Amino acid sequence: MSKLRVGLLFGGRSVEHEVSIVSATSILAALDTKRYDITLIGVDPQGRWHMAPAGVQPAALLSGETRAQASASRQEVLLPATPEGATLVAADKSDTRLGADLDVIIPIIHGRGGEDGALQGLLQLAGVAYVGSGVLSSAMQMDKDVAKRLLQAAGL
Repeated sequence: MSKLRVGLLFGGRSVEHEVSIVSATSILAALDTKRYDITLIGVDPQGRWHMAPAGVQPAALLSGETRAQASASRQEVLLPATPEGATLVAADKSDTRLGADLDVIIPIIHGRGGEDGALQGLLQLAGVAYVGSGVLSSAMQMDKDVAKRLLQAAGL
């Protein structure tokens, strides 16, 4: 039986960037590497996405030194350009595929841009499978006024 190829997507542009790195580190430690082939995808505070070289920890991926190494190798993360491309792949800037396709993404980006439906919408539009809440439920729970009104309307 082949391993499930899992991408851990973490970091981001919100004030909760560091919390996301801690969460990713915890999840990475809990995943069984005998069952899962894990790829780290970090989003730096400027919004650029980086794929980790093998053996790199989440905090190291988004450190200046490791980001510089990833830039030197010209690795970046690209979403598929067509709906048929239901995977997330790594590619270099000349668009030659470098990494293995992923089966599913675990989004671990906290706050705006990660928990508000924006990331979920991006992944859905790209045809990338992900875990967690969808676009609408993510957006509703992030807007506390809307969430309270919906709960009140439901009698809760």
